[in-house]
Amino acid sequence: MKKIIYLILIVAFVGCKESGSPTNRGKNKTTLESFKYRKLTDQEKLNYKVALQSLYDSVLGNGSFNGAILVAKNGEVLLEEYKGYINLATKDTIDANSTFHVASVSKTFTATAILKLYEEQKLDLEDSIQKYFPGFPYEGVTIKNLLNHRSGLPNYIYFMGQDPEWRKRMVSNADILQYLMEKKPTHYGFPDRGFHYCNTNYALLALLVEKISGQPFPEYMTENIFAPLGMTHTRIFTIADTATYVPSYGWNNSVFGIEQMDCVYGDKNVYTTARDLLLWDKGLYDNKIISAGLYKEATEPYSFEKPSIHNYGLGWRLMIFPGSKIVYHTGWWHGNNATFTRFIQDTAVVIIVGNKFNRNIYAGPRFARIFNKQATDVEKQIE
Repeated sequence: MKKIIYLILIVAFVGCKESGSPTNRGKNKTTLESFKYRKLTDQEKLNYKVALQSLYDSVLGNGSFNGAILVAKNGEVLLEEYKGYINLATKDTIDANSTFHVASVSKTFTATAILKLYEEQKLDLEDSIQKYFPGFPYEGVTIKNLLNHRSGLPNYIYFMGQDPEWRKRMVSNADILQYLMEKKPTHYGFPDRGFHYCNTNYALLALLVEKISGQPFPEYMTENIFAPLGMTHTRIFTIADTATYVPSYGWNNSVFGIEQMDCVYGDKNVYTTARDLLLWDKGLYDNKIISAGLYKEATEPYSFEKPSIHNYGLGWRLMIFPGSKIVYHTGWWHGNNATFTRFIQDTAVVIIVGNKFNRNIYAGPRFARIFNKQATDVEKQIE
């Protein structure tokens, strides 16, 4: 009898272990065929279009907006507007093929690349960074800590930007890692003790993608993220592109030329179009890159030190309300700013990008009230 009980326990233990092991990652992946948008009625489309046009006119259309906006629900485009110039000097107008630097919205792509590698069993989110970069001087930092900004690492934009040696040199991702190893700038805190938004995290994640895949980050992203989704106008800006760099602009038309941090990728440097970002949204619904379960994990909150509707997942900002959640990311670099906002429970997305700084671009979450009457308080919570 003791032997029989022992065998039963062994079988039960092995079964439990296998059910949670990396070999089962992605087995419940939802396929493209299993996701269907509900087609909007003509009246629904008309109502949405009228409301969206009115909000766009009041927030962006009547001001100095220089960019693109695209709003869709259930896969149907309800508002698409292009305004201004992609290059103020040449007066080339903005159209559907104009690419914009979406700054920190790039983090959503970098995070998804890491999660894809995780689902392919090529890494574990609890792995120490030191496993992949021997000599990394900060103990206890995991991949997940980088993804959810709980690493405590210092921000390269400050520690390298303030170093006289680097003020006139172009910085690469490899330079950031080398600087951390050699000079060990003071960290903000210990790992997983609190949320601290930090671009260093995502610059290191891009290096991690390169380390594990054996490909340059821009090449990996094109082959594994952009191309499978049909995002043919999307690329990662690198030092090889500096000769064709198009400047961005301040609110007063001041020009931002190429600068020392402009070639670091992972935390920024995705150049894309509004229509390609709509393909990104659809690709997430279709689970073409990662499974539905893993995306759900990426959009769960991880920081609870300060009670707030605001939180951060694995590459995604969150606004959490009773019965609803807005999943989004904003971006700002030089004169470029952007917002990519998903109202998942309403299968709606708001995409706003611009190359002349305009704070109203961050009004993406404000469009929630068009789709979800419970979210009218969002307007008071925009960062």
